[in-house]
Formats: sequence, C-alpha cells, structure tokens
Amino acid sequence: MSATLTKPMTADELLEMPDDGYRYELVKGELIQMSPTGDEHGQVTVALTGPLHMHVKKHNLGRVYAAETGFKLESDPDTVRAPDIAFVSRERVEATGTLTGFRSGAPDLVVEVLSP
Repeated sequence: MSATLTKPMTADELLEMPDDGYRYELVKGELIQMSPTGDEHGQVTVALTGPLHMHVKKHNLGRVYAAETGFKLESDPDTVRAPDIAFVSRERVEATGTLTGFRSGAPDLVVEVLSP
C-alpha cells in the first residue's frame, strides 16, 4: 500500500479561503479548524482585551489584536497562528503599516485564555 502525499497548505491559500463561519490556523502546512469558545472564555477574553487596548491606545504603545488576526510564524511549510489577544509594538507596526494579509512574525505579547 502506498501513502498519499498531500501538498502543505500555504499562508496565502489560507488567506484566500472563503469564510465558512469557522476559524482556522495553519500548523506546518496543515489546516486546523479551531473549536468555538464558550461563554466564560468569551467573557474573560473581553475583560482582558478592553483594559489592555485602552492602556496601549492611551500611551501610543502599538496595537492590540483580537483572535481573528493571524500571525505568520514560519515559512515552508507555513504556520499561521491566531492568539486570543495579541499586542504588537508601535515600532513594529510603523515599520510595516496596516497589512491586508497576515502579520509577519510573533506578536510582542500573546494571551491565550484557557477554557475550563
């Protein structure tokens, strides 16, 4: 019996996927469907995001991103992760500006809320 080899998915292919209502991450070229979160997870995420966003904005420190934002961490094969909350410093944001695709590299701060 021979094994079937599948070509790893790229970050560009992930970006071009039609919105089907699910969130996906890409790990070393493998597409991973993310489970929806529960009520408590959502409440904790918002409770953390609000104050962080206000502090970052007040002091012009950079940008805070929600879980919908992907960060391309590796290439060939590609890895794109979308943490619950992410922060990128002003210097890094200014160096690249606003992007239409995934941000390149790891955020300066990542927050992952554990589900109970």
